[in-house]
Amino acid sequence: MSTGHVVLGLLAERPKHGYELKREHDQRLPGAKPLAYGQIYATLQRLQRDGFAEVTQTLQEGGPERTVYAITEEGLAELMRWLEQVEAPAPHVSSALISRVVVAIMAGAAADGYLLRQRAAHLRRMRELTAERTSGSPAQALAADYALQHLDADLRWIETAMERLTDLTEEIDA
Repeated sequence: MSTGHVVLGLLAERPKHGYELKREHDQRLPGAKPLAYGQIYATLQRLQRDGFAEVTQTLQEGGPERTVYAITEEGLAELMRWLEQVEAPAPHVSSALISRVVVAIMAGAAADGYLLRQRAAHLRRMRELTAERTSGSPAQALAADYALQHLDADLRWIETAMERLTDLTEEIDA
């Protein structure tokens, strides 16, 4: 994800200040890692430097001074260019699940026990996400659906790994 492009997308709606951008990012993208305020302001500075955003006003409403930013025509063109790009599938599959199973076997630990514990943790998280999906906003439901499908894929991989543990152990021991 490009934080700059997400911020441009939030600014495409209307001009906003940094606190508002952070709050909207965290609310509208509930599955994403929350942004730090420092990350928002560093991103806004880069967008301004590159001509994609501009300061429209400074507000003083009984609290700290707030600088309001707006997307520029160049910023809107950049956002549209980014939205047209297809997200490339990851070139490498890297997962802590795979690493732990292989390392457990190499260390002589019980990989099957780890896989069973991981399966239980995935199922717990899936129940939590299912509850969020039915009780939250449409954005929360979309994020929950995405996470649920990834957890489901992990569960299918865990089942496959359980079936292949003997072969994997023999290969590593050889």
